[in-house]
Amino acid sequence: QNIRPGMIGEVKYPAIDEWSRLAHWRPPYHLLGRGFQDVNRTCAENDLFNYIGTPRPFERLQFVRGPENAYMDLAWGVKEVFTLLEMIHDYYLRHLEYVVRTDVDAIMFMDDWGSRDSLLISPDMWEEYFKPLYRDYVEMAHSHGKFALMHSDGYIMDLYEHLIEIGVDAINSQLFTMPIEEIGRRFKGRITFWGEMDRQYILPFGTPDEVRAAVERVRAVLWDDRGGVIGQAEFNAGQPLENIRAFLEAWWGPPEEV
Repeated sequence: QNIRPGMIGEVKYPAIDEWSRLAHWRPPYHLLGRGFQDVNRTCAENDLFNYIGTPRPFERLQFVRGPENAYMDLAWGVKEVFTLLEMIHDYYLRHLEYVVRTDVDAIMFMDDWGSRDSLLISPDMWEEYFKPLYRDYVEMAHSHGKFALMHSDGYIMDLYEHLIEIGVDAINSQLFTMPIEEIGRRFKGRITFWGEMDRQYILPFGTPDEVRAAVERVRAVLWDDRGGVIGQAEFNAGQPLENIRAFLEAWWGPPEEV
């Protein structure tokens, strides 16, 4: 269900709305391996940094079980939810077996873990139930010479240390939901910050000068010659073109200089 056009909706009629259905549910194993015949050709046709993904165990759990059910299952520690999570994780590991045999430079995985000011579940629960899954994805990527990238929206200050520990190379996160200066003090130089610019307030509602100031703030706090920060932003419908131009020029200069 989508509350308005352009917004990502929520599953309202999940496949496993009752646990009695779990015994008859199977991941779509028949889809594994499809579409990979074009990956290496695409990589060979460009000299860009190519990545592919994307395991998303927490969100897939919500898609299959329904968001409200999934949160309550985790909170109550219902044994079936961990059986389902194991099935989802197994599917993603099988999927990655195909991915790591391609010529891509990196594997990306994702889950939106934060609200505006906190994690969606407790840090202890995340560490116990989900950190091991991401560790497996990182180890599979690194063992085949690939970088490991992760995306999460929301406030994830509590997760950066864990992501560094398991070896995530770059994290795409909403920096402006958190104290950026504290992020710099604690984590600069230990993981690459792959954006992102504030797309909730500054890009849609700010001025070009505010966009440029935000870019300089991120650069001043997180830039590191070893690869501390990558300029990245998500441009959505309705954002002023002058703000998009200001962002691009603040990072890379006017078009004639690029």
